[in-house]
Amino acid sequence: MTTTACPPTLRITVEGVEAAEFAAVPTLRFHARIGAAGPAEIRSLDLRAQVRIAAAHRSYDAAARERLAELFGPPADWGRTLRSLLWTHATARVPAFRDGSCAAEIPVTCTYDFEVVAAKYLHALPDGEVPLEFLFSGTIFYLDGGLLRAARVPWDTEARFTMPVRVWKDLMDHYFPGSAWLRLDRSVFDRLYAYRVRNTLPGWDDVVSALLEGR
Repeated sequence: MTTTACPPTLRITVEGVEAAEFAAVPTLRFHARIGAAGPAEIRSLDLRAQVRIAAAHRSYDAAARERLAELFGPPADWGRTLRSLLWTHATARVPAFRDGSCAAEIPVTCTYDFEVVAAKYLHALPDGEVPLEFLFSGTIFYLDGGLLRAARVPWDTEARFTMPVRVWKDLMDHYFPGSAWLRLDRSVFDRLYAYRVRNTLPGWDDVVSALLEGR
């Protein structure tokens, strides 16, 4: 009985992104192309991806720098503080393929919670593109001499992709049209609600506007 002696090697590229239709929560689908080298037949692939924002790999105008000061400090310090940001972790199950490559989708759920660093960063960008890094791990299941074997996806398997900012903003506009999501401590909310009742304000926009205007 012959064996392949080593597991297949993978090459992964990310080729596109679009909003997932009919998803219960805001979700982007990244389209990946997975290539495999070697004689072994891949039976399945459990793929995990750490998705990072390579913030230092794009430029920023004055407005974006002002809005990003919470994350990176004043622009004068950006040579030291501008760094890669963790966006999320994603998983994908890839079925068997024989022809050396296959297409796969990597779903990434998104949030409009401004306590999340990635949401702060993406909201602050007016336009352009977001440089992303996909760092892959997981398990390859393959046939070796008629036996099913497993191997780890090599730690240096990665891909880069530039995502248009508009893709994320359009997704947020679809799920939160004309609004933003803000989480408050319950005690702060109780004080805010008491202020609304006391001043007979009709809505939360009126409450915040009154406070900002010092009324």
